[in-house]
Amino acid sequence: MISRRAALGLMTTGLSALALSTRGAFALDYPTRPARFVVGFSAGGATDILARLVGQRLSERLGQQFFIENKPGAGNNIGTEAVATADPDGYTVLLVNPANFINSSLYANLDFNFMHDIGPVASFIRVPNVMTVAPGMPVKNVAEFIEYTKANPGKVNMASSGNGTSLHLSGELFMLMTGAKMLHVPYRGAAPAITDLMGNRVQVIFDNMPSIIQHIRSGSLRALAVTTAERSPQLPDVPTVAETVPGYEASALFGMGAPKKTPPEIVAKLNREINEILTEPNIKLRFAELGGDPLIASSDAFGAMMQAETDKWEKVVKAAGLRID
Repeated sequence: MISRRAALGLMTTGLSALALSTRGAFALDYPTRPARFVVGFSAGGATDILARLVGQRLSERLGQQFFIENKPGAGNNIGTEAVATADPDGYTVLLVNPANFINSSLYANLDFNFMHDIGPVASFIRVPNVMTVAPGMPVKNVAEFIEYTKANPGKVNMASSGNGTSLHLSGELFMLMTGAKMLHVPYRGAAPAITDLMGNRVQVIFDNMPSIIQHIRSGSLRALAVTTAERSPQLPDVPTVAETVPGYEASALFGMGAPKKTPPEIVAKLNREINEILTEPNIKLRFAELGGDPLIASSDAFGAMMQAETDKWEKVVKAAGLRID
């Protein structure tokens, strides 16, 4: 005769197996309805373009629409909070971008914790910024720029697309590592900043490659360096900042995140599908146009990248004394 304790043990085991089986079947069927792919910026920018490229292919491969929901505001925080507080069922996902890593320490009173509330799904791409100078700047490389800036205190203005953006923080990191002091001039977006750079009203910008590369290729602006650890295939003759400033690296990492308790089977399915999408020739071509190559990795590996980026920018934010209440 089976004891009461043994019977209860068998029942618990059976229920656990049933739960695992049901959850696995649910993941196998996923998605059974449309999903929201939240982007914390307005339509039309590089972040939005990436989401639409991947979202369209996910829709086609999985048979349910991954529709892009643009929720701009508060430097990407409104969109991130919408995902952090959503049901963890795989039907709300986030376009993870550099603002997520920076805002974790830049903003004093967020109602969510990015690394605690958003789990990694899949990486998309890592894009360099480009250290680009105005036509009137009498420098040809990073070493000359540092020398000129130190010799002309208060005369070098660094443009960015706004306080706390990856453009701004890339410049702050450069100042911290070189001692070259620049005056930060924030704009409402990269386009007006580039206009003033071409007009010599500001002297340098660390801009995202997609929005600056056409001006570099046309010769209207001069690229001194890319900010990634390795040279970019899109600008193969442009050195890295690190070739002059050892250890410097400031790239823009993009990918997909989801509410933290999203079932691992769903995360694994999305990761597998996205990694397959990233191998497609058309996607590789479009990513190259945006300035980088597809970044294929496991969800855990992407999580490690997210943590490393968050930790790095926290040090820069604190060292530069930046804070938004």
